[in-house]
Amino acid sequence: MISFEESMQKLHAIEIEPKSVTKLPLSEALGSILAEDIVASYNSPELPTSGMDGYAIRYEDLALGRLKIQAVNPAGADKIEALNPKEAIKTFTGSIMPQGSDTLIPIENVEAKDGYIIIKEPVPKGFSVREVGENFKKGEILIEKGTKIDFAQIAVLASLNYVYVKVYQKPAVAVIATGSELLELGQKQERTSQIRSSNNYTIEAIARKHGAVVNNLGCIGDDVENIKRVFKNALKGADIVVSTGGVSVGDFDFVKDVVREELGADVVFKGVVIKPGQHIMVAKAGNKVILALPGFAYSSTVTALLYMVPIIYKYAGVEYKPAILKAKLLSNFKKKSKKREFTACNLSILDGELCVDFEGKKDGTSAIMTNMLGSTALAVTSPQDGDKAAGEYIDVFVYNLNFKTEGRV
Repeated sequence: MISFEESMQKLHAIEIEPKSVTKLPLSEALGSILAEDIVASYNSPELPTSGMDGYAIRYEDLALGRLKIQAVNPAGADKIEALNPKEAIKTFTGSIMPQGSDTLIPIENVEAKDGYIIIKEPVPKGFSVREVGENFKKGEILIEKGTKIDFAQIAVLASLNYVYVKVYQKPAVAVIATGSELLELGQKQERTSQIRSSNNYTIEAIARKHGAVVNNLGCIGDDVENIKRVFKNALKGADIVVSTGGVSVGDFDFVKDVVREELGADVVFKGVVIKPGQHIMVAKAGNKVILALPGFAYSSTVTALLYMVPIIYKYAGVEYKPAILKAKLLSNFKKKSKKREFTACNLSILDGELCVDFEGKKDGTSAIMTNMLGSTALAVTSPQDGDKAAGEYIDVFVYNLNFKTEGRV
């Protein structure tokens, strides 16, 4: 087996030719990876603009205390009067500032009476005036190629009138769960030794979350000929084939041999000194990748987060960088092995500090998927680490930003 660090080096060294570029309507681009830099084609705003409702004035006229209302300037007006000295033009949020004005005094700061405004509270020069290019300037790169499109990118692209946007085609992932003990959803249980398959749905969800198109091929039993057939067909139609189970050292663990001998794949590595998931196998066939993950639910989930997710981003030419943060332990931590461990923990913010604890987390095998429920992350410890006491700091892999906050943030 190789170390976790070496497995990551080998994973990152895998050369993948990115998927082809396509154009998607902006409304369908959420979650895709940009295939071009987004460059501002104009200044925003193009002219000085009001930042709130009020009156456009000359700052030097504030001292007069009373100004005549010259005109009204609604947002989007075709024609805007130039401001006369010692007067004010009622101006609304988003309106172009009238020529000659340099300050916007809010409605709340004045009293309008008999065609005049009486200034109750002055403001600094330039108050609430949006300068040219405040939002962005022409020629500025606003979104870099390789960025995953989220709501903020959608907002900026829409403001730039991108009806269609260039993105990388999403990689196709085929998911297979192996094991004769597995039952598909809805399938009747006939023996107490049978268990409901969840791995294929978990892996599918993770892959979709990170922008892949998924073909969930369900469960197959521990029959070597059937495994050969399903894997070969999966590899034909997918960029990434992900299986769970069949990679350990049992008599019916056929997947590792099928990958080696039947798929024309080169094994990148088999076995990593980690807990959970040490029997993971990664192989490459042309521009395609096969990931054979362990069968226990927690093991397969953790290894999918560690190894599958970075591969998905490679098909858009992007290096995936997981969020590894320092967090304060709120309870003692017991190291269980001389491996790199990934332990489910509760993540919270207390008094503005990132914290972890293990309250409610069950101790047992790597089949306990319920440990990942709630506001969770993975506490990461190295082979050299020992037990840690409350108050010490620990690395955490934050794969989910929906964590809880308590107290002062």
